[in-house]
Amino acid sequence: MKFFVDTADVDAIKELNDLGMVDGVTTNPSLILKSGRDIIEVTKEICDMVDGPVSAEVVAEKADDMIREGKKLAAIAPNIAIKVPLTWDGLKACRAFSDAGHMVNVTLCFSPAQAILAAKAGATFISPFIGRLDDIHLDGVDLIADIREIYDNYGYETQILAASIRSVNHIIEVGKIGTDVITAPPSVIKSMVNHPLTDKGLAQFNADWAKTGQKIG
Repeated sequence: MKFFVDTADVDAIKELNDLGMVDGVTTNPSLILKSGRDIIEVTKEICDMVDGPVSAEVVAEKADDMIREGKKLAAIAPNIAIKVPLTWDGLKACRAFSDAGHMVNVTLCFSPAQAILAAKAGATFISPFIGRLDDIHLDGVDLIADIREIYDNYGYETQILAASIRSVNHIIEVGKIGTDVITAPPSVIKSMVNHPLTDKGLAQFNADWAKTGQKIG
């Protein structure tokens, strides 16, 4: 399972990247706003840091305008994945970008039917938003399972990129299903290390070590 980091915070990306925990990065207009930086500038910095795909999102609503914006984003670096919404115009732009050899991340997917369309339009990645489905009392993890089954049935090469990850449990559950990629905020990825028994065991080891009166080095 590949780990993408869902942020435009370059310091947070660097910390995880230095540990080998970053296979790619996803950004969106909300994350660019949060960064407080120019989209071209911060995206270029991220692309220079990370070897894998870096998703940069268009904001236009019409296909022709998406294509114009996507070409500008693609010119930032070779590892840009142009991010488009799962609308009919977004699918038109996806096909144009895919035919031109660009990676495409089709985002805001909430149904298996949408995921099928994205795969047929040549998407490199499909981004089902599981947390937002949970917010309206549907099971977002079930969506990942449905897409995995359909894609495997027909040999679609589009990678399932589980997005809107809210918890470590989300990562575990979609990993069990066989998602290709997860994208999560740095805080969620870092919290994967936490376990109360690890903390308890370490505290016991430290207490016992102190009783020995020894030092290492």
